Order: sequence, then C-alpha cells, then structure tokens
Amino acid sequence: MTTPPLFTPEVPAATTTAGPRPPLVVVGLDLSLTCTGVAGAGWTDRIRTKLRGDARLAYLEATVVSFIRTADMVVMEGPSYGHSGPRFHEDLAGLRVLVRRYCHRHGLPYAIVPPSSLKQYTAGRGNATKGEVRSAIADRYGVHTEGAGRYDEADAYGALAAAYDWLGQPLAVAPERNRGALAGCLWPDREAVVA
Repeated sequence: MTTPPLFTPEVPAATTTAGPRPPLVVVGLDLSLTCTGVAGAGWTDRIRTKLRGDARLAYLEATVVSFIRTADMVVMEGPSYGHSGPRFHEDLAGLRVLVRRYCHRHGLPYAIVPPSSLKQYTAGRGNATKGEVRSAIADRYGVHTEGAGRYDEADAYGALAAAYDWLGQPLAVAPERNRGALAGCLWPDREAVVA
C-alpha cells in the first residue's frame, strides 16, 4: 500500500507567451600557447600552462572548451601575422583550428576580430599598444586586468565588447570612430546567434 503524499506539489500553469529571452552569453578569447585570455561580461580569466607540444594543445583545448561550451557565441582575436614572439606558429594555428572546429561541431557561432580592429574598437587606433588597450578596457568597462596575463585578458575583453556591440547589446557606449572597426571583423550569421 502506498502512502499518500503529505503535500501536492503545485505545477505552474503553462504560459501562452514566451517571456523575454535571457541575455546572450558571449565568451571572448585571446588564444595563446603561453597565456590565453578569456572574458565574459564583467569578468576575465587566463589559461596558463608549461606543457609543450601535443600535451599543451590538448590541455588548452580542454580548458578553453570548459569556458565556451555553454556560450551562445564565441569571439576570438585573430592571428597577428607580423608578431615576432615565440616561434610556435604551427601550434598556435593548430590551437585556433581546434577551437574553431569545436565551435563548428557543436553549432556554436564564432567570430574573428583582427588585432587592428580590436585595437581600433577599444583604444581608437588600429596600432594602439597593449597598454593602451588595457587602459581603455579599464576606463570604458571598469574591468581591471592584472598580473602576467593582463594584456591577454584585456584583448579577450575587447573582442567580447566588440561582439556585444555588434549584437546590439553594447556593454558600454563606444565612440563612433571606434565602432567603425566592427566592419573589419568576421561575424557569423546574426540569426544563428540570436535565434
């Protein structure tokens, strides 16, 4: 014999109209083999490792995925072809492809913001320094990046801010001169993001 429940749970009535859509979740990335910057609305983080080769790529891919798997859109800073940093161009290109392929396989729209467009959007000049981008992020959005990955985190936040602006949900008002940089970015189909 079953005992009757002590209370009957109240089931909410079905609604005939949909409520407002929750805000879109966008994740910004500045992909790097040594310090990847990650950003969301109001926060930044970094991914660091001392691993090398395939072990590093596997770690970075898994950790990036942990940040982006529930996003509505991913936006990443594009490659800097003139960069004179570490000579791991093949692995860095591989990391970019791994992230893009993850997004493609999971139907996750992604955008690419070239470095000069990111600098133009955040600091008003396509050749702004890393410090000027970081300062502009702090001044306009109140996000202060510190420590070893401060520039990577600021770049990720700049890409994120550009994406929210492109989506019509700017995190802060950017000057029109800066907003012109949005035209130089590779954006996904807008309907794929907002649907």
